[in-house]
Amino acid sequence: MTDAPKTTHFGRQTVPEDQKAGMVHGVFTNVASKYDVMNDVMSMGIHRVWKDAMMDWLAPRNGQRLLDVAGGTGDIAFRFLDRAPGATATVLDMTESMLVEGRKRAEAAQLADRLDWVVGDAMALPFEDNSFDVYTISFGIRNVTRIEDALTEAFRVLRPGGRLMVLEFSQLPNHGLQWLYDRYSYNVIPEMGRLIANDRESYQYLVESIRRFPDQESFAAMIRAAGFENVKFRNLTFGVAALHSGWKI
Repeated sequence: MTDAPKTTHFGRQTVPEDQKAGMVHGVFTNVASKYDVMNDVMSMGIHRVWKDAMMDWLAPRNGQRLLDVAGGTGDIAFRFLDRAPGATATVLDMTESMLVEGRKRAEAAQLADRLDWVVGDAMALPFEDNSFDVYTISFGIRNVTRIEDALTEAFRVLRPGGRLMVLEFSQLPNHGLQWLYDRYSYNVIPEMGRLIANDRESYQYLVESIRRFPDQESFAAMIRAAGFENVKFRNLTFGVAALHSGWKI
């Protein structure tokens, strides 16, 4: 007798756990060159407001060391360093082509002495314990194969007194608004992906992955289970997205 292979979800599909990372890598490799443009189109620019709200709550300070996981093209790191010119940041992503796109941005050259780009896995971070003051992950944690492992790693690499902040799509508490949002997501976003990025399937997956992500209270409980304290969340745009904050005490 052998143990059955562990499975997880990839959008609506059930897939072997050891295959999900490669499938996610394929999605983001395909969309890397159009990722920033699609973010603006899909959200009608609202993702920028959400990221600014993240910075408002985070309140970056000079001297802090940020780790931005699944940081892609650097949106969060750029905002963090803009608000704290004396801070440093490391952007980590499993998809090298996303980091390549980030390095092409004008801000990257200006911040080269304070900004590092690292290819790595959120579930096995290539950093020592107690290395960072702030850990952020924006629209990335729902793509991690084992979310609990990523949160455990976040706790490990943060210094005592360090802060975790997660920006992620979430669930609308109003059923009517959720119904309208679902109609938009399933019918419009994949078609935008086809027209703009020439990739309908990747954006179909992204929509489906949002629906599989835990609701706000459930995700807050997962953060507490990883060891974080003073865990709170704030809904953005009626709950289309949410910010979760926790502290390593």
